[in-house]
Formats: sequence, structure tokens, C-alpha cells
Amino acid sequence: MPDTEPQSLPDSPSQAPGAAREETPEQAQQHRLAVFRSAGRTLAHHSVDHTMAERLTALLADGAEVYDLDAFADIYGDGPVAELERRTAEELGFPAGVFFPTGTMAQQVALRCWAARTGDATVALHPLAHPEVHERQAFGQLSGLRTVHPTAEPRLPTAAEVRDFEEPFGTLMLELPLRDAGYVLPSWDELVDVVEAARERDAVVHFDGARLWETTAHFGRPLREVAGLADSVYVSFYKTLGGLSGAVLVGPESLVAQARTWRHRYGGQLFQQFPAALSGLLGLRRELPELPSYVAHAKVVAKAIHEGLAEAGVPWFRVHPEPPHTHQFQVWLPYDAEVLDAASLRQAEVGTCLFRRWSASPSGPAGLAVTEVTVNAPGLTWTAEDVRAAVADFVTLLP
Repeated sequence: MPDTEPQSLPDSPSQAPGAAREETPEQAQQHRLAVFRSAGRTLAHHSVDHTMAERLTALLADGAEVYDLDAFADIYGDGPVAELERRTAEELGFPAGVFFPTGTMAQQVALRCWAARTGDATVALHPLAHPEVHERQAFGQLSGLRTVHPTAEPRLPTAAEVRDFEEPFGTLMLELPLRDAGYVLPSWDELVDVVEAARERDAVVHFDGARLWETTAHFGRPLREVAGLADSVYVSFYKTLGGLSGAVLVGPESLVAQARTWRHRYGGQLFQQFPAALSGLLGLRRELPELPSYVAHAKVVAKAIHEGLAEAGVPWFRVHPEPPHTHQFQVWLPYDAEVLDAASLRQAEVGTCLFRRWSASPSGPAGLAVTEVTVNAPGLTWTAEDVRAAVADFVTLLP
């Protein structure tokens, strides 16, 4: 599923019956965001729920915590952008980092750099990994990279699958967690074994760590130890840390220097990016320390959703994984996505935002839909009973 709100919206009771003309996709999206934002109770705050004025006001009010706002703005990557690079490399335990406007660009550059160094343009990754599903074949179209898949199971590959894979590859890319499979992670020992198996094949290891920040609770290891298994890591700032945009690639100094050259060639050397850099620094300061509490409470929420659906007599459902590996997980229900979207919107209109976007199953039978549940600061106030009650109310809105 994409990282943005969908471009269509089912009818809801708040729309005037018999309207002369339908909403445009943009109007529908704005309406949907306004409804979710107005709900008095929600499991998570999302950056898209705020207006531009609110985001800019917050940066002005809070930015001085992380950088001198009386200093001049950045010019082609110095100032607050360089500070974010330094801080990120420090958090992840690498000698250097380079800021990119998007994670797609960061990984394109990282993997083409590794291909040049290894002499092998083949990247082993999961078929559900972000570059395969959400980047319009950019690896092959732009970077001349070829991808292979050690497994198609809805999990990361095992050490045996990597070690025994019949085709050669120069880089193993692991998305941690694997979002489209349900934000799933291997165990720590499994991850160590997979990395060792790749090294036995003389392959380098790159982590797609867009959401690496929230993996430490599952692995029971500090962020530096997790990231330190890889040769390079990319992290995002807007997906988990609440930033405006942007990503940092960390790795050896020589790789980072090479990546800076390719960033320029790809058009990623923007003149000024201080709003994104400030929001990233604030995310590291404020949100990163809170993630273990979100992950812990997501387990409570997931269990209560399961119990609530069972108590409501829903004929089939799935909460995946159980328990969640991070503060995000999937819920599957046997209804069309449009039906579930409409129910979610109606529930939010009366004050409770339990679920948000639903999508049709990409590979399963018709009439099956999935949503992603995120638990962050506002969700910590929900008890298990609160969740079960919200689930019961949601089910009454279904046909």
C-alpha cells in the first residue's frame, strides 16, 4: 500500500444527498483527512493530519531545541542538513551519512554504488520490498540493476535460502521491517545468520531501514547494534519520526562520498532543505525515545482488536502478525475495501478513529481487504476495553 492517502473516497453520511456534482479526488482526500483529524480519539497521530500552517508554526516554536534558528538557512546541504547527517550517522554507529530528499533516491544511489564496487549489478531482495512494489521499476530503468528473489514467502529470507540461492548477486537488501508483509521481522539470531550467509557469498548487505527505528524492541538490541550488521543503511524521517520528508544513507566514508556525487547527478542536491532537516532533528530528539512504548502498547491493541472481532461474531478475520513486531500491524476483514472505508469514516465522524485506509487484497480473493494499524502517542491512552468497545461499534456499521 502507498504511503499517501488514497485518491478516492466512498460516500459518507456527511456528504449532502443529491449533490449536483461529485467531489474531485483532491476534495475527497481533504474531506477524509478533516474527518480523521476531528475525531476525539485516535490510535495514532499522522503527519498528514496537520495543515501547512500548523507544521510551520510547530517548526518555528520547537526548532530551537535542535538548531539555532537565528543562523542562516542551509545552502546545498550545509547547516541543519549537515547536522542531521551527523546525528543520524552517530545514532546508527556509522562514520558518515548523506541526506537525500527521498528514500527512493537514497537506495537507488546506495545500490548502484555497491554494484560498481562489487562488479555485480544483481540485488537480492524480497518481491514485496519497496523498490519492487512502489518505485515503478526504477532499479532497472535508472540504475541498470537487476533483482532476484531468494524467497517469495511473506517474510524475509532465511540464511539457508540466501546461502543456497542458485543465482549470484552482489548485494543483499533487507527491508526491516518488511512492510507489505505486515511489518514483519526475523528474530535476532535469524537476522545475524542471514547476514553471515550473504557474507559467505562475498555479497555486501544493505538495510532498507525506512522504519528501522522501531525494530529495537523486537530484536532486544540497541539501534547501533542492529544497524551495525549491515554495510550501509537508509533511514526515513517522515514514516515513523514525524518529519516532513527526507532520508539519510549511512555507511563507510568512501561510499558516502560517492553517494554525494550521485545525489547531485540524480537532481537531489536541493538548494535549501532546512524545514525537512529541522523536523528530522526534532524526530530524533522527541519521537525516537518513545518508540519502545509504542511497540509495547501495539501488542495490547492488537490483542484487543482480535478479541473484539471474535466477540462481535465476525465470521473471518486476521490480525497479523500476532503479536506485532513493531508499533504497526495489519488487520484483514472479509469485506470490500469501499465498505470498510465508509465504516471507518462514519466511526470517525462520531469521534473515534480506529481504522483509516483499507485496500483490496493484492493477491487474495475478491471481497477481502486489509488495513494498517499504527499505535503512537495518543494510542497509549487506550485500554484494552476501549479498543474492544471501538471494535464492537465498528462492526455495527458494517452491512
